[in-house]
Amino acid sequence: MFLVRLLYASKASADFNFSQIDSILESAVKNNIKNEITGMLSINHKFFLQCLEGERSKVNQTFQKIAVDSRHTDVTILHYDSIDTREFSDWSMGFSSQKGAHQGINLKHSVSSIFNPFEMSGASCYALLLELSKAISSE
Repeated sequence: MFLVRLLYASKASADFNFSQIDSILESAVKNNIKNEITGMLSINHKFFLQCLEGERSKVNQTFQKIAVDSRHTDVTILHYDSIDTREFSDWSMGFSSQKGAHQGINLKHSVSSIFNPFEMSGASCYALLLELSKAISSE
């Protein structure tokens, strides 16, 4: 069995309502625990950025379900690689809502303080999620 890390971005569709986040997270945590997947999700009203880590077939199956969810469009894989260790091992699904407090972190990894993963490299998106996970862990 191989561990992989998959990082993707997507755009919120007209079907997405920010009030659905609790339901999305609850479902993700439940399914990720069952499938031994770890990761991090960051969103605002326009974009999703998510990292999934785990056994290759389980990550692939999870991503296939995510990709057809009508709450987002333009699902784009930014990075996919075999890994030796997980970076989000303490999180069945870490979560960071993109608020004003994160503008400095966004600017550090992007050309703008406004969160838009489609204007960032896969490596920058990954670094952003790592830093956000550390920021919310210390809150």
